[in-house]
Amino acid sequence: MLGLIAAGIAGAAGIYSHVKARGFVARRLRYTSIVERPLLGVWAGVGAVVVAAPVVAVLPIVGAGTALALGAGVGTGVALGVQDTRGPTKFLED
Repeated sequence: MLGLIAAGIAGAAGIYSHVKARGFVARRLRYTSIVERPLLGVWAGVGAVVVAAPVVAVLPIVGAGTALALGAGVGTGVALGVQDTRGPTKFLED
């Protein structure tokens, strides 16, 4: 039962981080030169995993899978946010 709860938390963290990272990159980083870097999504995802790893190591229910899901969500969100900056403005407002 706890494994199912941990999987739900990991999935929710991954989806939430993807949506927030994509919106942030599309809205705030649109006119900066950092979005021109080819591996920006990979580095953002790796950075998120490195930051989240000590946090999830302390929490009792979640584990390394949650940190990996969070990193994957941030990485894909940043990568798709970069693609959003190249096209016309989409409906990403809050």
